[in-house]
Amino acid sequence: MSLPRIAIDAMGGDVGVRVMIEGAALARRRHERFQFLLVGDEARIVAALENHPNLRAASEVLHAPDVISGEDKPSQALRRAKTTSMGMAVDAVKQGAAGAAVSAGNTGALMAISKLALRTLPGIDRPALAALLPTLGANDLVMLDLGANTECDARNLVQFAIMGAAYSRIVTGLEAPRVRLLNIGTEEIKGTDALRVAANELKAASAELAMSFENFIEADKINRGEVDVVVTDGFSGNIALKAVEGTARFVADLLRRSFASSLRSKIGFLISRPATELLKHHLDPNNHNGAVFLGLNGVVVKSHGSANALGVANAVAVAARLLEENLTQRIATDLTRVGADNLRPTGRTAAKSRAAE
Repeated sequence: MSLPRIAIDAMGGDVGVRVMIEGAALARRRHERFQFLLVGDEARIVAALENHPNLRAASEVLHAPDVISGEDKPSQALRRAKTTSMGMAVDAVKQGAAGAAVSAGNTGALMAISKLALRTLPGIDRPALAALLPTLGANDLVMLDLGANTECDARNLVQFAIMGAAYSRIVTGLEAPRVRLLNIGTEEIKGTDALRVAANELKAASAELAMSFENFIEADKINRGEVDVVVTDGFSGNIALKAVEGTARFVADLLRRSFASSLRSKIGFLISRPATELLKHHLDPNNHNGAVFLGLNGVVVKSHGSANALGVANAVAVAARLLEENLTQRIATDLTRVGADNLRPTGRTAAKSRAAE
């Protein structure tokens, strides 16, 4: 049985057509049920498909005359959405021509286009960008928001927690993921008013939801395997994510430099190579590629701009799994169960929320 088609923005990312088509082809080889709508420059896509007959047989090409660049502002992208590969891929989801869209293009533009085209689910004020991060535990963790919303109130954080828990149940198989709010300390008195209000709301709602809310977590504990969902505003989340990625690259580069420093070190590298290969695999962002815009009336997956074919294939697999597991309906059901629409922003955060809208 085939899944709904997945629309691929073939022009997005640092490399563009070649890597996006190679990634889709790899995903198709892994999963014969995948069907694709490849959106972009038709001539370039058709030429790239010559090397991938299996993908060609499972794909339709939709010509897009324009491309959104990494420098385009979201407002510029919105004005050109109807003629760009990114905008047309998302519109295919809106029109029912595809079940999900995958793009490696401009994140801000993709968020703006997706939110305008698909709108948010009832009870969700703002979509959140969620991604998987490696841990020392038995499974990856879900972290959100990672940059879609720089300022969030308690209501937003509660909605993020509900969406993140639903996503975690799909990707980890856990019945009640452990959820925590990112904070500067674990004591109940720490953090902003929004964090403390959100914590109280989630404690009260946990009995109605398939999650285990465990209050706060500090940034140095994110990857220890002690939590399954980390919730924060997009400003803090983006900084935390880049700090984690930068530390991973630092460790990898430091090991590489150390092993090359002397003959004894090179011999040591040969002895420890199985362990270093495992480390490399664990830290490679391509193995965790595929961030998701949660809270939309449709599935949109953001691939890292520098992802290789393996990374793109993994992003496609994320989109397919969310379709198969009906993520959107799961989130809607949880929102109804907890009555999240009853939470209202108050005080200063309410003023900021109204100003943002």
